[in-house]
Amino acid sequence: MKVLVVGPGGREHAIVRSLLADPYVSEVHAAPGNAGIAQIVPVHSLNASDPAAVTELAVRLGADLVVVGPEAPLAAGVSDAVREAGIPVFGPSKEAAQLEASKAFAKQVMAAANVPTAMARVAANADEAADALDTFGAPYVVKDDGLAAGKGVVVTSDRGEALAHAAACFEAGGTVVIEEYLDGPEVSLFVLSDGRHVVPLAPAQDFKRIFDNDEGPNTGGMGAYSPLEWAPANLVDDVIARVAQPTVDEMAARGTPFVGVLYCGLALTSRGMRVIEFNARFGDPETQAVLARLKTPLGGLLLAAAKGELDAMEQLKWDPRTAVAVVVASENYPDAPRTGDPILGLVEAEAIDGVHVLHAGTSLEANEIVSAGGRVLAVVALGEDLAQARDLAYAGVAEIGLEGSQHRTDIALKASRSEIVVPAGSAGVDNEKGLL
Repeated sequence: MKVLVVGPGGREHAIVRSLLADPYVSEVHAAPGNAGIAQIVPVHSLNASDPAAVTELAVRLGADLVVVGPEAPLAAGVSDAVREAGIPVFGPSKEAAQLEASKAFAKQVMAAANVPTAMARVAANADEAADALDTFGAPYVVKDDGLAAGKGVVVTSDRGEALAHAAACFEAGGTVVIEEYLDGPEVSLFVLSDGRHVVPLAPAQDFKRIFDNDEGPNTGGMGAYSPLEWAPANLVDDVIARVAQPTVDEMAARGTPFVGVLYCGLALTSRGMRVIEFNARFGDPETQAVLARLKTPLGGLLLAAAKGELDAMEQLKWDPRTAVAVVVASENYPDAPRTGDPILGLVEAEAIDGVHVLHAGTSLEANEIVSAGGRVLAVVALGEDLAQARDLAYAGVAEIGLEGSQHRTDIALKASRSEIVVPAGSAGVDNEKGLL
């Protein structure tokens, strides 16, 4: 099987790496890829959000499967164009990708499917935003309604800051979704869908804030780990029964079946499990940690989803070890990331047993790998337990040399110390709808 992976980031590097381990995958190509991906598979320079360009490349390569990684190509309709060319594609249609591209749309779907989520209001002007903020109270949660690469959310106790974020979105011609604040630990769960059937991957937890102790602005994610030893035993079953399957069923009933991966961002609150958000693709850095543990061949799994055959898949197999991913980001990320700096120590980091480095924002200039984005690398380690995986990951990070770079030092720290508290009753889910 020949596979084309579309996208330039860390999630695509993780996907490519897993596909190369699949004995049924004969060839992998990436477009546009990055410096790390280019070291292991052929890469093709193109605009990943150009449906015609991606389709032309897939046809020319004779691809048996196209995997669309980032949210922007999905929202641009790349999957639709590839499907129309008769090539199986893992990634939802433009219409189905609205689950991520519009938070208001996702709230409507969750309400129709009776999926538990935060109560929310859509605001299109300052008066509506102020009224919604006062209704829910602090801490305030304000989300850009459109795509924002994981950085369009403000959670703050400062009403002025919340209003300012909303105002900036209004000035850009957008709207915002203002929600009640959800307490309790957060969980990420990827669920594969073929439009009818769903298959869950292993839960993970990520870290959105730029600084230790969950301080500073939101980012696309600064690290993750999997599995979650502290999570309720029935969590995955609950998510499938009350979140993922009802959502997939609702999308099918609307005539826009969801084929791809439904990222379920969850909060385990004192009032039960709640959906924070949906994404319509693999999210990083969770992907890096989760795929590091997946032993079931990835190519066959994604092809089964693309062809509507997930119900025939056997139970997934997992490495029993723990995976920890730590992101190394550029100076000034997430505001105005510094780029173009040489990256040193990659070979030394990967020489550590159990460690591999996944590239995100990198490029090759004059035969030298340099930074080319905000989140530059993810150092991933597998260990016998969380403490060992953390030690290995941070040993790898210590080998990386990138001027001005930053990383969190507390990825999975609380979990390793058994300090995560799951509120009583969080394993249960009530039927409260979330759209006002």
